[in-house]
Amino acid sequence: AGCSLADTCPADEFQAFCDAHPDHLVMSYINCSAAVKARSDIICTSTNAEHLLRLIPESQPVIFAPDRNLGRWLERKIGRDLIIWDGVCIVHETFSERKLLALKVKFPEAQVLAHPECEEAVLRHADFVGSTSGIRRYAREDAGNSFIIATEEGILHQMRKDSPHKHFIPAPPESGCNCSQCPHMRLNTLEKLYTCMRYELPEITMEESIRRRALKPIERMIEMSKDVS
Repeated sequence: AGCSLADTCPADEFQAFCDAHPDHLVMSYINCSAAVKARSDIICTSTNAEHLLRLIPESQPVIFAPDRNLGRWLERKIGRDLIIWDGVCIVHETFSERKLLALKVKFPEAQVLAHPECEEAVLRHADFVGSTSGIRRYAREDAGNSFIIATEEGILHQMRKDSPHKHFIPAPPESGCNCSQCPHMRLNTLEKLYTCMRYELPEITMEESIRRRALKPIERMIEMSKDVS
């Protein structure tokens, strides 16, 4: 399975982009290729991105890649300018502000929980913005009983298991397609997982120099994120 977000950040183009800003620290979201990680100074997740960015001195200019919506959300959240790569996730890019507002009219008691990879037009209507784990935690712990969920639709299964008495409504895409379902993630099935574990195939190999360079910013993320829950 691939990733639409990773596909919007080709390693050679990203290398040239970073070379054009030689004094910038490079922070990359974990949904990127190993080659992009290898060119990065630190990796982040949607859970720890804000925490990590606040640890970087304001005097240090930062490139953020590859998701432009997450980068712009961080800019607004922290009040800091970033140089942002123009990448997107096809799932989070497709949610419709117009249809979301119509859904809020239909379910006025429902809170909107959104992933920061969504566009600003959607995020401005959210009662909570956070990672998938943060969205699950909020819905589980909040006293509310109805939630509109603006992220990949697969999370709804776990949320309904967490809180079977609560009502979860998927946020609508602009078109009538199943665009809130990631086609790449859905290539993974239980049958394929079983076969992979049983036969230990297919094997993925990586150029050793890329592996070593990609590991360093991940280890830096882990070290700097020890206090993040």
